[in-house]
Amino acid sequence: MSDFDLLVLGSGPGGQRAAIAAAKLGRRVGIVDRRDMMGGVCINTGTIPSKTLREAVLYLTGLNQRELYGQSYRVKDEITVADLGMRTQHVIGRETDVVRSQLARNRVTVLPGTGRFLEPDTIAVSGTGDREQKLTADRIVIATGTRPARPETVDFDDRTIIDSDGIINMDRIPETMVVVGAGVIGIEYASMFAALGTKVTVVERRERMLDFCDLEIVEALKYHLRDLAVTFRFRESVASVERMAHGAITVLESGKRIPADTVMYSAGRHGMTGDLCLEAAGLTADLRGRIKVDEHYRTEVPHIYAVGDVIGFPSLAATSMEQGRLAAHHACDEPVSQIHETQPIGIYTIPEISFVGRTEDALTEAKVPFEVGVSRYRELARGQIIGDSYGMLKLLVSPDDRRLLGVHVFGTGATELVHIGQTVMGCGGTIDYLVNAVFNYPTLAESYKVAALDAMNKMRHIARLSG
Repeated sequence: MSDFDLLVLGSGPGGQRAAIAAAKLGRRVGIVDRRDMMGGVCINTGTIPSKTLREAVLYLTGLNQRELYGQSYRVKDEITVADLGMRTQHVIGRETDVVRSQLARNRVTVLPGTGRFLEPDTIAVSGTGDREQKLTADRIVIATGTRPARPETVDFDDRTIIDSDGIINMDRIPETMVVVGAGVIGIEYASMFAALGTKVTVVERRERMLDFCDLEIVEALKYHLRDLAVTFRFRESVASVERMAHGAITVLESGKRIPADTVMYSAGRHGMTGDLCLEAAGLTADLRGRIKVDEHYRTEVPHIYAVGDVIGFPSLAATSMEQGRLAAHHACDEPVSQIHETQPIGIYTIPEISFVGRTEDALTEAKVPFEVGVSRYRELARGQIIGDSYGMLKLLVSPDDRRLLGVHVFGTGATELVHIGQTVMGCGGTIDYLVNAVFNYPTLAESYKVAALDAMNKMRHIARLSG
């Protein structure tokens, strides 16, 4: 008899949900992770710290209130890393306690240490000492997550030249910073430090940033970041980074030299599979450490599953949670539905972005006709009350059946607002529902009604002309 029905490697969002789902199905479940990483990268160095840092920045700088109280308004004049870290550590501690409590409440056995395969059904768990524990399991879920990719040509010192994990351990707020990579993580941190008053330069080898987002939304974000003194260097690659006594010089392949107190690399992430001894289980990972899975999150070895960032796109905490739950149900031979294809994306820049469904570019490329309905926060009473004059919500609507094809939001509360559109899309609803619905007033949510009316009026105009 095996030690466990299901053994999970990694306690991040995917691993935690897999363990709890299997436990609720009455299985004997164990979860392996280091004592100092309970909750995974998400809680300790990634999602939770970065979003908490963002809230601290917004509050202490008073950035969101300057529309009302003037551009010089600040809650605190001299913001220190201690100010930022205090809130971050508080939230990390509380979230870690929540994870431990949930696992204990569901009788999941927590095994402190790191795991590696000895055989396809046998895991060796190494704790703090030399002692190694051998465990067998009928089903195994790999949820080890990712770490920041570090180019070998860059001499990281975790103080002057850092990756995204090093942000929360900074000993000072830099006056100048170079962010290499304009992906989600790079742009989120660039906007946070720019809000703190750091002069930020973003270097990106591609022609634009966040190319999976709606172009109009990205242009709006770019405008606001430039207003915060962010400089963009697109179509530029880093040749080298020269560390100096009091900073570093980033040398671009075009010959430009950019001095800065700190250089942050955001060059993608790499699956943490190197120490798992996958070959002992009959598995392999690709060059970025990712594991291939099928639609049930099952690997090439039938009793081994993988979920979360370690399997690649979309690499979001929200989707990882659902992947873990579904993998556990499938591993336990319990019926379960697939993830709904309509999944939201949230980007916690300042201001934030969120969308669900397809973009204008994607629809145009696929030759799918659409109408656009737009609502701007400055036209909403709630927008005036909170001092957000730049936010907007955009609906992409099918002129044939008036169903929503995409929802794109920029501004305060974007990552919350998007779920209204997600629900309407998921239920196959049309903008008729939004036009006829009553929304609380004054709210940002009523932007849906305004945008729906805008799209409806445009379609009515076409129908009248075609009459």
